[in-house]
Order: sequence, then structure tokens, then C-alpha cells
Amino acid sequence: MSAWRKLGASAHYLIVAALALLMAFPFYWMVTSALKTNDEIFRFPPTLWPHDPMWSNFRDAWAAAPFARYMGNSIFVAAAIVAIQVVNSGMMAYALTHMKFRLKGAFTSLILIGYMIPATAVYLPGYIILGKLHLLNTYGGLILSNCVSIFSIFLIRQSFLQVSHEMVEAGQIDGASHVRILWTVLIPLTRASFAVLALITFIEQYNNYFWPMLITKDPNLQLVSAGLRSFFVEGGAYGLKWPLIMAASAFTIAPLLVIFVLTQKTIIQSVNLSAGASKG
Repeated sequence: MSAWRKLGASAHYLIVAALALLMAFPFYWMVTSALKTNDEIFRFPPTLWPHDPMWSNFRDAWAAAPFARYMGNSIFVAAAIVAIQVVNSGMMAYALTHMKFRLKGAFTSLILIGYMIPATAVYLPGYIILGKLHLLNTYGGLILSNCVSIFSIFLIRQSFLQVSHEMVEAGQIDGASHVRILWTVLIPLTRASFAVLALITFIEQYNNYFWPMLITKDPNLQLVSAGLRSFFVEGGAYGLKWPLIMAASAFTIAPLLVIFVLTQKTIIQSVNLSAGASKG
């Protein structure tokens, strides 16, 4: 029986490794394409590694467009949105799960209904409101228009529902305020959900394209997605310089890889702690 278990475990690891390689291959292909010439990219059969790696393509791509500004804009806007969403989603989810007030059920239903409304349906009223507030073509407009997310509230609400209400009541009996209970009891127990929320929100806002393009016209406010498109159209000459386009795509996703590496350990540890706490 142990031999069958070992065989099953080995097969499991092989399948996971194969899936990991399959998911990582597009990133590998993007990086290696950045080191090739146009002829090598379109050569058949394709080569897995360039004959003569052209590392200068990364330098040339970086110099061909203001990618430092594009990436700085995206990181700043995404980080600000993440910070605001973490705070307001935690507070809203706490109110919906561990506080009592009139029309609580109706308010919860309204939020869930709002989750089913497509984002494009609110573009026009959102644009009009930002225009009246004089926030078009500003960092404030980019941040404030995305500072509340129905998905974020729903995600944290579902996480808070897993925490026993008796723990919240014990804190209230000890005289702790709602804010203290939220930040010292609930958030430590649901760190995994907040880490997932931060990761998903950062990736979404970092790659956001249509809405920022709609409310900003200043090239100095362009985010990474819009900057890559501009480079593809102008500097990339509609795909005639694919090595530079691949190089630009490679170094613009570097912040996302760093964020993923930093958050995956927190997610795994928090999940393990939550599993241990539930067993205990």
C-alpha cells in the first residue's frame, strides 16, 4: 500500500510540475524573444534560446519610451487604491457581519446586487461625476474612482463570516471598541484574505487600461498598459520591432512578479494558521 501511495505522490508532483512549467512557459518565451532578432522570432522551427542573445534590447526598449514614468504611475496609483480598499473593505465587511443596525439585510442585498452590475455600465455616470468634481485628468480621479470595490467588500465579508461572533462579543465585553476589535482580532485571523485582496487589486489596477485612458489625456499620467500601447504604435512601429516590444513587456511585469513573491508566503502561512485554528 505504501508503494502505491509513493507512486501516487510522485504522479501528483509530476503533474503539478508539468502544470507549473506550462504556466511559466509564456514568460520564458517572452524573455527569450526579447533577446532575439525579428528573424529569429519568426523562424520555423522556433528556437528555445537565441543563438546570440541581444541583452541590449532591454536597454534600447527602456530608452525608447518613458517606461520609468509609466511604471511609476501604475505603482503609485495601484498601491494607493490597494491601501484605501483594504481599509474601507475591512470596515464595511465588519459592519455587515458583526454589527447590528436597521436594514442590514437590505443593505447587504444591495451590495450583492451591485456585484452583478458590469463595470462598463457605470463608466458614463462615473465620468460625469469626475468631471463635475474637476478630477478628470488627475491622479485623484484615477485613485478615487477605484477606491471602492464590491468584489473586495464581498471577499472580506465572506472571510469575516468564518470568524466566530463569540470572539467579537468577548472583545466588546472587555470594553474594546469596534475599531480595536477589527484591527486586533479579525484582521490577524483573516490575513490570507487581505493578502489575496491586495494581490488581486494591485494586479488589476496596475494593468488597468480602458478606464484610465477614458478619464486621462495627459501623456504624463499614462499607466503601463497605455504606455505599452503607445510604444507598440509609435516606437514599436506596429509590431515591426518585436524584440523591443517583448523586452518592454518583460520589464513592465517585473513589479507584479515581485508583489506575488512577497505575498505568496503570507498567504500560505495565513492559510496554515487558519487551518490550525479551525482544527483547534
